[in-house]
Amino acid sequence: MKRMPWHIAVFLAPAVLVYSVFSALPLLDTLRLGFYATTDTGSTHFAGLSNYLTILTDPAWSAAFWNAMWNNCKFFFIHLLIQNPIGLVLATLLSLKGLKGARHYRTLIFLPTLLSVVIIGFIWQLILSPLWGVSEGLMAKVGLGDYFAPWLGQESSALITLALISVWQFVGIPMMLIYAALLAVPEDIVEAAHVEGASAWRIFWEIKLPLILPTLGLVTILTFVGNFNAFDLIYSVKGAIAGPNYSTDILGTLFYRTFFGYQSQVGSPTMGAAVATLMFLVILAGVGTYFYFVQRKLTRYEL
Repeated sequence: MKRMPWHIAVFLAPAVLVYSVFSALPLLDTLRLGFYATTDTGSTHFAGLSNYLTILTDPAWSAAFWNAMWNNCKFFFIHLLIQNPIGLVLATLLSLKGLKGARHYRTLIFLPTLLSVVIIGFIWQLILSPLWGVSEGLMAKVGLGDYFAPWLGQESSALITLALISVWQFVGIPMMLIYAALLAVPEDIVEAAHVEGASAWRIFWEIKLPLILPTLGLVTILTFVGNFNAFDLIYSVKGAIAGPNYSTDILGTLFYRTFFGYQSQVGSPTMGAAVATLMFLVILAGVGTYFYFVQRKLTRYEL
């Protein structure tokens, strides 16, 4: 059996150590803690699947969990159907030859992703405020004042508004990933298509798009993982209670309230670990489904 060269082990050791201490071990301990229950005295004992049965079937817990799950799904689909197509369009436009100021446009679009989510949430909360925000006045100047509403304060629109704020902030990430993939498309193929008289739309649809499908799949799965791990924007704008009336509650905020407690709700590390484990299983199922049904087809397509 061939042994690993010592210098490879030396260079890998710091990364393996950091990953093990700060990612792998906490994950394993969270999975373990989800099988325990906490008594009134603060002691823990093995409880098997009782925490999970409580979360999924007990009306006092299941209503909050499935509400957060449904909100998380809506949060993800808004990003999938709005953010990623906009990123594709922007990347396609910025990859056009001869576009003046393309570098400045890329910088300006990507700039919000570098800002803190807390800052973004606070700024947009001020902009959309019906008391001192500027959005109502700006809409009135263009004749849309009658359509203004306190979107962050209504159950029907609060989650959608927060999702659109997140889209505005992070659209630069799929844009840059797709832009890099478009730059990697062989130029001789595109030039040959031009010589054959193909239009720009046909070149994009029949040549560039099939070649960047693996990148689009990667963007999709990154969007899925990122949105089902979302927490900071909802918390910075709506707090842990995720109002109004839990209409913006997602799995991240539900986990926070369950683990640490909030207002009259007493925190429970074991129940919080169970919620975190369910979040992990949802993400794992989504990633596994993507690799099994999508990535294999894309790999065969590339071959």
